[in-house]
Amino acid sequence: MDLIINNLGIIIYATLLFTPPLLFAAMGSCFSELSGVVNIGIEGMMTIGAFVGAAAGHYTGNPWLSFICGGLAGMLFGALHALATVKLNADQTISGTAINFLAPGVAVLMAKALFNSSDTAPLDSSSKIPTLFADTFTGGGVWNNFMKNVFSTYATTYLVFIVLIIVWFVFYKTRYGLRLRACGEHPETCDTLGINVIRMRFSAVCISGFLAGLGGACVTMATMNQFRPTSIVGQGFIAIAAVIFGKFRPQGAMIGCLLFGMCSGIRVVVGSNAMVSAQLISMIPYVVTVVVLILFVGKAHVPSANGKPYVKAK
Repeated sequence: MDLIINNLGIIIYATLLFTPPLLFAAMGSCFSELSGVVNIGIEGMMTIGAFVGAAAGHYTGNPWLSFICGGLAGMLFGALHALATVKLNADQTISGTAINFLAPGVAVLMAKALFNSSDTAPLDSSSKIPTLFADTFTGGGVWNNFMKNVFSTYATTYLVFIVLIIVWFVFYKTRYGLRLRACGEHPETCDTLGINVIRMRFSAVCISGFLAGLGGACVTMATMNQFRPTSIVGQGFIAIAAVIFGKFRPQGAMIGCLLFGMCSGIRVVVGSNAMVSAQLISMIPYVVTVVVLILFVGKAHVPSANGKPYVKAK
């Protein structure tokens, strides 16, 4: 029984550790997709956010300033994607693919220039995102260890759920959210009502990049302690899959991200069993991603104008 409780605590801890980067990126994807702009460049925006967060943490020693810098780096590439797709009417899929090539390339180039390596220098504990309730559960016992695993986690774990509530409120309780969703469904109608569709979509894609950058910074400043070229390894695409699973709603995307985070937690527990191949275990989150896409991609309600460039009538 104690072994079961201990393993359950480890799964919950790993779930809460791996979910925030995915959920930040998924919320960013929701902003872009609901406005009518396909953003498969989430992966690249996460990567540049991961690098800038780790690099800023090394030079400033301020974790929260570095965290915001990671988000701003993602926003910069989000603005680049918005310029190409919203302003210049470029193909949204091709633009997102270009971001996925360009952002990691820029990250590695800057890493070599600043650190003479493709990796950044490891962060010390004071430069990483702080851990909450680390000293609260200090006693022994299986239940005390369980509570420590559940509640003693990085501050970004708590922050991401606060941001989720704010994003849900913006989407469904504010005029901006109503207009944003309307631009993704009927941009021509919005234009006739005096809503600036170009401005709404541009702002949504920039916010998308900012949140994806925060997700990347989560990886290198909490889950890990430095940037490596393989730090993100498909997490951006998993976040997009979670959005499809959640039918392009932030609350649904949260469930998808928790599912994928739990798969990572199961991978940690199962990985302690030497009888199971490590390569096979590492496939778990990606296999689940493929299964989710097969089962849910046809059932998701895609915004009517999603992926369609909008040209303002003259």
